[in-house]
Amino acid sequence: MSQEACPRPEVPLDLEIESARLVLRAPHPDYADKVNEAIRESIDELRAWMDWAQKIPSIGESRAQQELARKQFVEREELPLVLFCGDRVVGCSGLHRIDWSVPAFEIGYWVRRSEARRGYVTEAVDAIGNFAFQQLDARRVEIRTDTRNSRSRKIPERLGYDLEGVLHQNCLDVQGLPRNTAVYAKTR
Repeated sequence: MSQEACPRPEVPLDLEIESARLVLRAPHPDYADKVNEAIRESIDELRAWMDWAQKIPSIGESRAQQELARKQFVEREELPLVLFCGDRVVGCSGLHRIDWSVPAFEIGYWVRRSEARRGYVTEAVDAIGNFAFQQLDARRVEIRTDTRNSRSRKIPERLGYDLEGVLHQNCLDVQGLPRNTAVYAKTR
């Protein structure tokens, strides 16, 4: 069965996944200002790892990004999420590289600089993984990270994801140089 023919479960547009301290919400253009603020604060840290963070986005660019993310969410091509602690955006995460025929998902994430090292990403990734397995019938959830990004690698290790291996020089990093990617996964 092709991925196009695979049924995609309904995911409410007002989805909220709650964890102990966070509420993870589907993207919305109304969040653009707060997401932009988090990116502006964190651009130096993000620039090292994220190709989309090579320059500070304008508010209009952040709004367009939230509109695109919402469209992807509506069509269930990807399920991006905005991480809130109260009314403050602490980062973004979500389910990406979705293969509904399995179903399999990849979790990506970033956190704003002032909220780093507080366990928010670990908490969010745990909640998202549980959502994928329990609500979306996932058979596989994976996390891929540059092998040099030790802080990012600690998240799947802390949550019991298995290191399946390292893909050597499988893609280019943000500087255009070959990078090695650690692949972590949980399966059902």
